[in-house]
Amino acid sequence: MSGVREPFLSWGRYPRQAPARVAAPWWRDEALPAGSTLLARGCGRSYGDSCLNAGGTLLHTARLDRMIAFDRTSGVLRCEAGATLEQVLEVAVPAGWFLPVTPGTRFVTIGGAIANDVHGKNHHVAGSFGAHVRRFELARSDGSRTECSPEASPERFAATIGGLGLTGLVTWAEVALRPIRSSYLACESIRFADLGEFFALSAESNARFEYTVAWLDIGARGNGRGIFMRANHVEEDDGSLALALPGPRLAVPFEFPSTLLNRASVSAFNAVYYRAARRGASRTHFAPFFYPLDAIAHWNRLYGRRGFVQHQSVIPTAAARAGVEELLREVARAGEAPFLSVLKVFGERRSPGLLSFPRPGATLALDLPMRGDRTLALLDRLEAAVVAHGGAVYPAKDARMSPHAFAAGFPRLAQFEGQLDPAFSSSFWRRVRGDG
Repeated sequence: MSGVREPFLSWGRYPRQAPARVAAPWWRDEALPAGSTLLARGCGRSYGDSCLNAGGTLLHTARLDRMIAFDRTSGVLRCEAGATLEQVLEVAVPAGWFLPVTPGTRFVTIGGAIANDVHGKNHHVAGSFGAHVRRFELARSDGSRTECSPEASPERFAATIGGLGLTGLVTWAEVALRPIRSSYLACESIRFADLGEFFALSAESNARFEYTVAWLDIGARGNGRGIFMRANHVEEDDGSLALALPGPRLAVPFEFPSTLLNRASVSAFNAVYYRAARRGASRTHFAPFFYPLDAIAHWNRLYGRRGFVQHQSVIPTAAARAGVEELLREVARAGEAPFLSVLKVFGERRSPGLLSFPRPGATLALDLPMRGDRTLALLDRLEAAVVAHGGAVYPAKDARMSPHAFAAGFPRLAQFEGQLDPAFSSSFWRRVRGDG
């Protein structure tokens, strides 16, 4: 295990914190380093500080990316935790298999997908990523190694799914994939004028479509108009499974001026995008549907040196419409026009993880340029609205959540704490537990 010292940023590039050391293991049976707090880090696509460990050691897992076994009949794949979703897709798709759940980027490790129990556009059908994890090995700071599954070490299994990397280092994992016959999706896009139309579309679509999500144009009026997208996998074998994954078409070579993304520029872009959308069906390769921003390398540099924050929260079903309306009002009142606003309805399938974020309700994600105290004050108001409606803020996207909001949103926190590895920590964990 080699050690280097270098700055590491989260994807939002805020806050800027540096570990004391970065260790990069070559082999999954290597002993964990001692002498400071530890935290595994994959691709660093968490937006806030859940992937940072200021003053401690980051275990950079990029070298632990080997495929171990793949049963092409059952679709069960075992790989090291540092393998990315892209690497899994490169192996699985030509064999007629796909990720059971995928977030909005394929540049996420399997270990990161487990630690954050990521969700996707098909939560109403498939639940979260953790629902498809069969087993994994967990290396602890005391030198022990445990194979965890719902049957073996179920408490540690439940704590690690969505456990933010705080129960130890996942070295390998076994995931059940889902079958496909084509690399293409049959998609539809529908414009809607307000949240009432969104919820009606969602209720109707979730019964017939595996994937549903909506893009919102908040800046214009703050009323929640947008574009609803829904899709199913193409059922016929069209010979497309052998197609190579497309790489980035563009790249952002440097940090842009922070003034580039302002209310006027974002509102103008959103208005054009909304008006250009028309109801209609299309046949689309899975890459641009699931991973549109992966086409732009280093797109986070568009926000400039100060970076950006994302507020993502879930509001329980009974309060979903009222809660989302209040969040949109707060954003409009603050004079913000988020560059990206996404709304989705989660389904009823519960995650196996003690600290998992997905639960029945509506989830809203808002990308906001970091403008200092003004942005932090808005995040505080959004958090207060979420807590008042009985919701939760997503730790993987968070850079501001208070200890009160964390405890309120994750009622099984005490049970989780019983499974912590005492040597593992993060900047996020120390902040929400009042130690940072």
